[in-house]
Amino acid sequence: MAQAFSRRLILSCAATLLAASGPWAHAQTGWPSKPVKIVVPFAPGGTTDILARAIAPELTKAFGQQFVVENRAGAGGNLGAEVVAKSAADGYTLLMGTVGTHGINRALYPKLAYDPFKDFAPVTLVAGVPNVMVINAEFARVNNIQSVKDFIQVAKAKPGRLNMASSGNGTSIHLAGELFKSQTGTFMTHIPYRGSGPALLDLTGGQADVMFDNLPSAMQLIKAGKLKALAVTSTQRSAALPEVPTIEEAAGLPGFEATSWFGLLAPAGTAPDTVNRIQQEVARALNSPAIKEKMLAQGAIPSGNTPTQFATLIESEHKKWAQVVKVSGARVD
Repeated sequence: MAQAFSRRLILSCAATLLAASGPWAHAQTGWPSKPVKIVVPFAPGGTTDILARAIAPELTKAFGQQFVVENRAGAGGNLGAEVVAKSAADGYTLLMGTVGTHGINRALYPKLAYDPFKDFAPVTLVAGVPNVMVINAEFARVNNIQSVKDFIQVAKAKPGRLNMASSGNGTSIHLAGELFKSQTGTFMTHIPYRGSGPALLDLTGGQADVMFDNLPSAMQLIKAGKLKALAVTSTQRSAALPEVPTIEEAAGLPGFEATSWFGLLAPAGTAPDTVNRIQQEVARALNSPAIKEKMLAQGAIPSGNTPTQFATLIESEHKKWAQVVKVSGARVD
């Protein structure tokens, strides 16, 4: 009798575990029972937006509920990050965070309305990307600029007269430009926008002269000949633009590096089970040949790492960029 009871108990536990891990598990936990919002803290058209819109349909398919992208631009990504930080920790509001919102801004802004560490639960790194130094094609033609050294010569001859566009104060695009200025002794007027999309629009239109944009959002304009790529800001050349040198190679600036990353975060206190399930589905999507090849072609390197690994990255990136802010002298009032 005792043996029969033990056997029934074991089988019952096994069945429970199987159900909890099966494809219908979300129906048992109750999440998600309504659409999930992914907040992009920048305007449409930039790399943050591109990556969010790449994974949202995959999560929709995986969980059977709509994952909707919402753009909340402003203050170098701080506005959208604050919205998510103050949202309910119920798994229905996520942030597509960036190296700016979680690696740079704490060191750059005197006051932040959110704490990038205490107010968020890291989910997963979606992708890392190099930035690319691009200039308006007509500006390059008129000034006969073929290389980074040519650009430096023109910038030094016209101090303060060249406009440097960025996706917002505190973004890696902004800081890459500030680092370049400090290491080359050049001075350009910084013009922050509410995202890469509007900044690129003005760059191609001639209202700005140079930008250190994330490679995926600039790629099509480079290939269309509207922008001229002078160098990438990573320590190695990008497989997506193998003919374009690094800034270290092109300008003789040893160790120059200003790369970007993008990842999903939830409000602090979100259930670990929900966080882990989202991470697993993002990792599965990023590992699919179609999405992986598309991202690599755009210059993005997909990840999908664990929440713990992502948290470690955020901490190390904050330390790194705090030093870059100090060295560059960048300030945001």
